[in-house]
Amino acid sequence: MRSLRRWRRGDILAATAVVVALGLIAGGFVLSQTPGMPTVEAEVATAPHDLAGNPVQIDGPTPAPSASATPDGVGRISAPSVGLDVPLGAVNVVDDVLEPPGFTSAYWVRNLGVAPADAASGTVFVVMHSLRGGGVGPGNALIDVDRGRARIAVGADITVAGVDYRVDRTEALDKTAIGGDADVWADTPGRLVVITCLQRPDGKPSTENMVVEASRVG
Repeated sequence: MRSLRRWRRGDILAATAVVVALGLIAGGFVLSQTPGMPTVEAEVATAPHDLAGNPVQIDGPTPAPSASATPDGVGRISAPSVGLDVPLGAVNVVDDVLEPPGFTSAYWVRNLGVAPADAASGTVFVVMHSLRGGGVGPGNALIDVDRGRARIAVGADITVAGVDYRVDRTEALDKTAIGGDADVWADTPGRLVVITCLQRPDGKPSTENMVVEASRVG
């Protein structure tokens, strides 16, 4: 049960996969116990949760919360065609590491591109977790795991902090290649880039990122 990796500028946004291990005990979902981990009861009390309220098992130690990251306060991101509607927080790349702190929000990246309020003048970058193993993260709404492609279609609407966009294209990129892809990181007026992990049908750790590009409407 593996997966959360830190995202570094060298392989920026390289991974967001996490895994949920579910066991039905006393009418509620809890983490299955892993050798060397706290008891189930202690784990449930401290574990991060997904959009369905299920605890998320993180690969390795739980990352320390970043003082620069917030899970909300920027507005919301919604894509009605795929049922996405979650809070929009904010996160910085700090010491070449980009680490979204939660699994129920999307995150605008403050120090890449521009702020949503300045959408007309540059690219707004948004990152979010998707989950495997039965978990439900914001990014799961955007991906079709069985077909290995985007679930959100070209022409679909996305609203970010009150700014409306329309999807132009979607692309799956290998995690080893996305950091060096100049097209992804171009700072272009009126552009939105949303990135999450493209999970695999076999349930193994993700090897690709799904990139959704959109243009501001109006």
